[in-house]
Amino acid sequence: MISRRDFLQTGMAASALFGASGFGTWSRLAAQQALTQDQLLQFDTFGNVSLIHVTDIHAQLKPIYFREPSINIGVGDNRGQVPHITGADFRKLYGIDDGSPSHYALSSGDFEALAKAYGRVGGLDRVATVINQIRADRPDALLLDGGDTWHGSYTCYQTAGQDMVNVMNALKPDAMTFHWEFTLGSGRVQEIVEGLPFAALGQNIFDAEWDEPAELFPPYKVFERGGVKIAVIGQAFPYMPIANPGWMFPEYAFGIRDEHMQEMVDEVRAEGAELVVVLSHNGFDVDKKMAGIVTGIDVILSGHTHDALPEPVLVGETIIVASGSNGKFVSRVDLDVQNGRMMGFRHKLIPIFSDVITPDADVAALIDAERAPFEAELSEVIGQTGSLLYRRGNFNGTWDDLICDALLSEREADIALSPGVRWGPSLLPGQDITREDIWNVTSMTYGAAYRTEMTGEFLHVVMEDVADNLFNPDPYYQQGGDMVRTGGLGYRIDITQPQGSRITEMTLLKTGERIDPATTYQVAGWASVNEGTEGPQIWDVVESHIRKQGTVNIDPNNSVQVVGA
Repeated sequence: MISRRDFLQTGMAASALFGASGFGTWSRLAAQQALTQDQLLQFDTFGNVSLIHVTDIHAQLKPIYFREPSINIGVGDNRGQVPHITGADFRKLYGIDDGSPSHYALSSGDFEALAKAYGRVGGLDRVATVINQIRADRPDALLLDGGDTWHGSYTCYQTAGQDMVNVMNALKPDAMTFHWEFTLGSGRVQEIVEGLPFAALGQNIFDAEWDEPAELFPPYKVFERGGVKIAVIGQAFPYMPIANPGWMFPEYAFGIRDEHMQEMVDEVRAEGAELVVVLSHNGFDVDKKMAGIVTGIDVILSGHTHDALPEPVLVGETIIVASGSNGKFVSRVDLDVQNGRMMGFRHKLIPIFSDVITPDADVAALIDAERAPFEAELSEVIGQTGSLLYRRGNFNGTWDDLICDALLSEREADIALSPGVRWGPSLLPGQDITREDIWNVTSMTYGAAYRTEMTGEFLHVVMEDVADNLFNPDPYYQQGGDMVRTGGLGYRIDITQPQGSRITEMTLLKTGERIDPATTYQVAGWASVNEGTEGPQIWDVVESHIRKQGTVNIDPNNSVQVVGA
């Protein structure tokens, strides 16, 4: 991967490609200095093509707080490379001043204080304002949605994704790709896709029976914009049947399919495409590897791993753009395409500071209309939090600690397991916890909270399997989210070891005793991919626990000892 310091010089020397990012115009404003919408959206129009990228919205229609991870460990060739740099090291790398808007938007440090200074982020009515302003400047800009859109909230669950479909249709995307959408079930996905007024793309979505490209999801669409023939190729999440319940979409097979991607790139180039854009839900490290294998891709718009990077990463002559999650950012990429070749680009990661950007009135009204039938349920206060509640981090987050506490107490278990998913807004100390807040971190179509028996030996197998999904040095084998969260269980993990040898010193926290491979333990968890899993829904379990607590306070979690990071 090229370093940012060598980016301009090396890029121009190698291929006459040059680029720049515009985040600096807002990143160094002092915390006490007022931001303006004009400052956030300032952009020097460049070239003849504009791309607008949003991804991983996870059904967040309204402004939220969202803390970026403080721990994001890279392995193999990605060790110490972005996006696996966090905190002060991240700010130093990009020249971000402490206390600045960029510090708040892109880094986890001093989150509570900066959140009080800068307020909430996101809100699709604000996103609409940004998109509309870009289109006013570049009317034929392409708006591309990277997926994880119809999932992650109370209203999205209750409407089977229709609230998000209606609001996104109002933003007028040109194309999207997919991941969690498939957990609505293949029948519902087909129903929605058949009615979309834009392209639903996935070159790696195949018919499972015939091992042929699925007709419902074309591999690409070609657009004419700015006098340029642009091919947008979709790349859905490759590991759907592994990370999510395959029984919900048995008609489809996925996979990275980089050989087929190369065929698609070659095909669109043969058809005269002058710019090739991959709209991806691979995850950033997978996109980097794919960019080094598949030739002829100009731009990868990356999703899935929720990374927010103020500058693209260059792999060969492919630029990779990461646009964050939860509606917190919009990326604009302007490109100069001449004689069938990308000659240069200009990029800006635009933070959606909700108190700064004026909501689009029409989209705001639509959002309120979608939420109105559920307002009483959404706004009911269940308790309060005395702790910062957040999710992101390789090993734990305080929201996950709270969920594990609920599983331990409500399901009378020795050990709790909670999936290492990355979605879910944050809450500041002193805030009410509403039903909507609980659903924002638990909403999924397979949320049964099971209670089962596991031997210590089987627990170790489970932990090792999940650890390999995260820490396999080959990105193509990183098939899940973050590490499974544990309650009542401590352990040591050496990320440098091979699968089967990473997890040691597993300890039952309530007794301090080592986990015995032959002993059976009562384990509670949720989000099992197994069909027919029984148990109360996780949001009901968490709600019951919070009601009993009244005010939630989460102690620091020191139960995981990490070696080799």
